[in-house]
Amino acid sequence: MTEIIDKIAWIHIEDGRVLCARSKGKDTYYFPGGKREAGESDIDTLKREIEEELSVHIKEDTISHFGKFQAEAHGKGIGTIVNMSCYIADFEGELSPASEIEELAWLNYEKRDQVSKVSQIIFDRLFELGKLMK
Repeated sequence: MTEIIDKIAWIHIEDGRVLCARSKGKDTYYFPGGKREAGESDIDTLKREIEEELSVHIKEDTISHFGKFQAEAHGKGIGTIVNMSCYIADFEGELSPASEIEELAWLNYEKRDQVSKVSQIIFDRLFELGKLMK
């Protein structure tokens, strides 16, 4: 039986590198974001998760949908799939790791092997679009 994990992610790019986060005790980077709570919209989830993890506020009027990506979930059993809806948005505040986040990193395409499978697919797409530098 396939288990689906529904996640919302924030893609923030500066100077050809994308912001990624690493949780405490983990060795793999992910796009910031997380799972929705009961009754939450994608936008509500995005804003809440980014504030919890990175201590910044997403500017709602700048949010745009980047795409939906799917892959085998990292660190889960076989048959567990993650569906990730990705959004691009501006923010207010100073980025600072919070909650379960131990480290923030700005990764270019050459660091693709340091991210989860679904994140690798997103890295490929960003690189194809010329948004991520090698």
